[in-house]
Amino acid sequence: MFVCVCQAVSDREIRQCADLGVASLDDLRASLGVAACCGRCAATAEQILAECALACGRSQPAARA
Repeated sequence: MFVCVCQAVSDREIRQCADLGVASLDDLRASLGVAACCGRCAATAEQILAECALACGRSQPAARA
């Protein structure tokens, strides 16, 4: 499913980045451009990163305000 429509980024691509060590929305934005335009995808992208962190046993990044 597309998470970021503006940049055509799927949940699969976000999970692949998480597997490669991307752990924050800022890193994801730098890698894929997620949440760089309208920002509506930010919460979903952060949720996917958190799920991947839990699945891999890594600590979760702090939530953004």
